[in-house]
Amino acid sequence: MSSEVRSLAVVEGVLERITYANEENGYTVARVDIGRGSGDLLTVVGSLLGAQPGESLRMEGRWGSHPQYGRQFTVENYTTVLPATIQGIRRYLGSGLIKGIGPVFADRITTHFGLDTLTILEESPQRLIEVPGLGPKRTGNIAAAWEEQKAIKEVMVFLQGVGVSTSIAVRIYKKYGDASISVVKNQPYRLAADVWGIGFLTADRLAQAVGIPHDSPDRVKAGLQYALSQSTDQGHCFLPEERLISDAVKLLQVDTGLVIECLGELAGDPEGVVREKVPGPEGLPVNGIYLVPFHRAELSLAGQLRRLLAADEDRLAAFRDVAWDKALAWLADRTGASLAPEQEQAVRLALTRKVAVLTGGPGCGKSFTVRSIVELARAKRAKVVLAAPTGRAAKRLAELTGAEASTVHRLLELKPGGDAAYDRDRPLDADLVVVDEASMLDLLLANKLVKAVAPGAHLLLVGDVDQLPSVGAGEVLADLLAPGGPVPAVRLTRIFRQAQQSGVVTNAHRINEGLPPVTHGLPDFFLFAEEETEDAARVAVEVAARRIPARFGLDPRRDIQVLAPMHRGPAGAGTLNGLLQQVITPARPDLPEKRFGGRVFRVGDKVTQIRNNYEKGANGVFNGTVGVVTSLDPVEQRLVVRTDEDEEVPYAFDELDELAHAYAVTIHRSQGSEYPAVVIPVTTSAWMMLQRNLLYTAVTRARKLVVLVGSRKAIAQAVRTVSAGRRFTALAYRLTGDSVV
Repeated sequence: MSSEVRSLAVVEGVLERITYANEENGYTVARVDIGRGSGDLLTVVGSLLGAQPGESLRMEGRWGSHPQYGRQFTVENYTTVLPATIQGIRRYLGSGLIKGIGPVFADRITTHFGLDTLTILEESPQRLIEVPGLGPKRTGNIAAAWEEQKAIKEVMVFLQGVGVSTSIAVRIYKKYGDASISVVKNQPYRLAADVWGIGFLTADRLAQAVGIPHDSPDRVKAGLQYALSQSTDQGHCFLPEERLISDAVKLLQVDTGLVIECLGELAGDPEGVVREKVPGPEGLPVNGIYLVPFHRAELSLAGQLRRLLAADEDRLAAFRDVAWDKALAWLADRTGASLAPEQEQAVRLALTRKVAVLTGGPGCGKSFTVRSIVELARAKRAKVVLAAPTGRAAKRLAELTGAEASTVHRLLELKPGGDAAYDRDRPLDADLVVVDEASMLDLLLANKLVKAVAPGAHLLLVGDVDQLPSVGAGEVLADLLAPGGPVPAVRLTRIFRQAQQSGVVTNAHRINEGLPPVTHGLPDFFLFAEEETEDAARVAVEVAARRIPARFGLDPRRDIQVLAPMHRGPAGAGTLNGLLQQVITPARPDLPEKRFGGRVFRVGDKVTQIRNNYEKGANGVFNGTVGVVTSLDPVEQRLVVRTDEDEEVPYAFDELDELAHAYAVTIHRSQGSEYPAVVIPVTTSAWMMLQRNLLYTAVTRARKLVVLVGSRKAIAQAVRTVSAGRRFTALAYRLTGDSVV
């Protein structure tokens, strides 16, 4: 008999703590007490999906040793065993497993019920009220949490075989409840549409595990919709039919004929996809394939903009025959400065045309122009509403104009599900709507916004079209500025003398013109040259966490932002976050923390929301919202984040995959935000991402100070590489109303 077929060893013990867990594949490193409370801890590794500290485990696996960590046990499978001693029960209940029971109540409950505790929880949970300090409300919550935990365990056990992470299993249970196992077995592709965090690939793995054929039409249709969904994540509103078919064949590994057949069926389904002839990237007609919501939004946005432009009514009619010389003289007296000719043109345009765009780079006076427009509108008693896509940008707009400004989401009062309280039937009560940082507006949000502008009201979109386009699908600002379109626009190009003193402003314009930034002799723009990526990461952390705070007196959490070209890699945002957290918010034995997957959350952590969640906060919490963790409660299993908009938002521990650390973020995620100082690692390891508009966007996020860390070769690559190819969008074509030949 070969040594490979040895029988598995069995180890029993109490799971003390999880030191590492990969949410993607369930791989876990944990410490288990096998000495019945004597403190003799064993390191175990392997898939411990769903196991919680405090649980008694019966593990099957193999003994081995690790050169660094010594003797350890590799788990191949495990079962949970309810603890049989009072001490074990107390530990089990006090581990944070059941929401509402921490160590204090675990002690009281086990003191009162002894070895019968688990039976009471199972059969007579109403008796918990006998325990001192447990009122009816907490008793009810504990009973419900116990039941949910049991039900989730069943789903966990079922999903363990197909390697689904703990947080996903919890979400499946929350979505489908008792029907979870039935849905996974019979309709696994529903999960990709219904449950956030489950894409087609996870659903496909599950489908394979439950025996759904490789060439099932359900699989092919789900794969086509997934390929389209992936393309919207990359910014496209549609894909040309030929490209979608080739993407799907590659993804699904099935015959082209089957993909074409299934695409035809999807195009015939009102809730499937939409096929329409539109101009392709070279202007030649292509069959564009849209997911239904994106097609509706593109048609709607173009239609609403054309309607606003053509409206007979004018809520700023006072500016039709205003004496502009007098008005501008009054304005100069009020603001203490005169407008340059192109700024003057922008002011007139915003106040006399129903829809207008103001664009330009840093230092060209966009902000002063906006302030001037708002001052004049207010002087005529107009109702002015100000908004921006992010909390930080809204705060800046409010400071600039002295008027209240909000995020677009709050302005529209988005409700659970994503519908807006304000829309075409109930428009905003505003004569002038000004939206700053409009390059961030994606197709879906722009559509919601424009729908809410009343006929006759004026809409002014302000932004820098040379920045990266929106994170979401579309490039709305660029489409509105396309040649031959109906929306009037002014582009500010003159850099004001005061701004010319700024290295940040002058280098931003140099980069935009394809010239390398000046990195010597400036008080506000520096380069730390580091050829090796790991060295660049180390120096970026040192600069952000120690050197800038020491020299410029800036707060590393509030005032300094590290901006990385990509998330992955040794100088990517993921790695940098781990390094920065160790320096800025290190572990302390007296402070609670929560490990979730590969991340640890602590009070004081700077975090960002990574999905739109319409159920959270007053009007939803959106992808890119940044905040600081203000409290963390292991008993109630939740932490609270104070966002940039000064809203306290609670997160249950099973929702923590919606949060990521934000000491470092990707440049894409920083759009619309401005910081006193930014630190930008630019290394050759991010070669594919290094493009001019990426570096330009990063530099223009800084108000006072930019520090580049990395290689001159990588910076030169970024400066000379112009982003290849526009996104697939037909908004500009729909605005002109031309037909496709």
